[in-house]
Amino acid sequence: MTDRSKIARYFPILAWGRTYTRPTLEADLLAAVIVTIMLIPQSLAYALLAGLPPEVGLYASILPLVAYAIFGTSRVLAVGPVAVVSLMTAAAVGTLNLDSTTDYIAAAIALAFISGVMLTGMGLLRLGFLANFLSHPVIAGFITASGILIATSQLKHIFGVSAHGHTLPELLISLLAHLPEINLYTLLLGSTAMGFLFWTRKGLKPLLARLGVPPRLADVLTKAGPVAAVAATTLAAYAFDLGDKGVAIVGEVPTGLPPLTLPSFAPGLWSDLFLAAMLISIIGFVESVSVAQTLAAKRRQRIDPDQELIGLGTSNIASALSGGYPVTGGFARSVVNFDAGAQTPAAGAFTAIGIALAAMFLTPLLFFLPKATLAATIIVAVLSLVDLSILRHAWRYSRVDFAAVATTIALTLGLGVEVGVSAGVVLSIGLHLYKTSRPHVAEVGLVPGTQHFRNILRHTVKTTPHLVSLRIDESLYFANARYLEDYVYDRVVCDQPITDVVLMASAVNEIDLSALESLEAINTRLKEMNIRLHFSEVKGPVMDRLKRSHFLEELSGDIFLSQYEAWDRLTAPTEPPSKITA
Repeated sequence: MTDRSKIARYFPILAWGRTYTRPTLEADLLAAVIVTIMLIPQSLAYALLAGLPPEVGLYASILPLVAYAIFGTSRVLAVGPVAVVSLMTAAAVGTLNLDSTTDYIAAAIALAFISGVMLTGMGLLRLGFLANFLSHPVIAGFITASGILIATSQLKHIFGVSAHGHTLPELLISLLAHLPEINLYTLLLGSTAMGFLFWTRKGLKPLLARLGVPPRLADVLTKAGPVAAVAATTLAAYAFDLGDKGVAIVGEVPTGLPPLTLPSFAPGLWSDLFLAAMLISIIGFVESVSVAQTLAAKRRQRIDPDQELIGLGTSNIASALSGGYPVTGGFARSVVNFDAGAQTPAAGAFTAIGIALAAMFLTPLLFFLPKATLAATIIVAVLSLVDLSILRHAWRYSRVDFAAVATTIALTLGLGVEVGVSAGVVLSIGLHLYKTSRPHVAEVGLVPGTQHFRNILRHTVKTTPHLVSLRIDESLYFANARYLEDYVYDRVVCDQPITDVVLMASAVNEIDLSALESLEAINTRLKEMNIRLHFSEVKGPVMDRLKRSHFLEELSGDIFLSQYEAWDRLTAPTEPPSKITA
């Protein structure tokens, strides 16, 4: 790899920037306008969800987008505050019992910085493959449960009451206890805004199409639905003095660009936030890379998961240095960016300019913005994340996967997001270990008239009493080595005159030291029973590893290039075959 290609690997902007054209610029600018319209109310709302002042959401939507444009590999991923990470931020910082808003903001900034350092370090170490260890059904269950939690937590702003809690039972009990305190003005405002936002998602675009509005303009107007809700409810709150009637409003929002800040390096704070930062990093990366890969595939593009770690890591570091909180790639926002025709990450940088202009000139207009409107924006956005059908699909396909998904949902709702996501990670790894610890082993026989071997329980095949052929459908390692031992011993302990056992290793990609010791034990045990142990279809890398041990020298039988050769040699009425190697 040349020095230039090495630099381009860590700075993808050098690759797409060389071919940037005027038509690409026009497409990116249009996408940026649409995403900016969508992102302004979302940024304010998600900051509210995270327990932060609304301007922090704007701050987290400026420099992180620029950083991702430089270091990210997805052409359309839109980075910024998202619902699940905002909820996890609130849960993490809320447990610190901080006394002031300033300390709370400082903790959120530190959380973003720690997460950014973690992600960047993982990217430099090329650990993107770790995302593969997380079960997507389990992650889907966690996101579904988080969506329910988020929507429930925002009902207090719709009702205009004071309610608290980090779990579904706590939130419901608190809401029920405060129901007599409902503010009717807030309820009317919030429910109207929520109804309008639901309608714009489903009904506005078809209406505009019937009125003859061009499709692109109709799409922009539909995406601007939250902005219209913000404008209308803000005007209503101002015109009717709703703030004096108990309607909670945002109040003064500082004007200007985000301040350059340094995160706290207090060891105690880092220790308290370390686990939460790790969980936010994992969930944020998995959600982001899943969206990026899905959208890239639609355009026959590719992303680099290791570089994505660096892109998200630097985005979070940038967020911390500009007074923001943890960010990641958002699903809905990225789909809008994709549909709007974004061609390069420059669209994100242009969006950052739009948010910066809003922070400089539009924040005074937000003084009378009702918090109920922001809550309605959050509820409408996160309910699209709720997909309880995953339970039905998992039940039909795999009871083990269903148990994992159901457990993740139950723990997230009942004990909170940190417990839920921790359980999701543990369950994903545990699920993998459980499945591979009991590998599928099939006894096979010859399909008449062919050289193919299939499971004797599924097909009509030829077998012979003295020969047992077992196909191992999994790599052999410490977690399943003893299972294979027990399986072989149980099979040969019978009244049949078994003289040979062949292990068909076509699906075995690796044999670790624990599995090698088990194979040695099987070989010794069968030799004591006057049964020879053979192998067939051993892959080259596995054979190379076996040759570095004494196992082949002590093997009582032979190694065959194919299962048919093993059958042909071991069923023929000839002298025992001489040992060969593949």
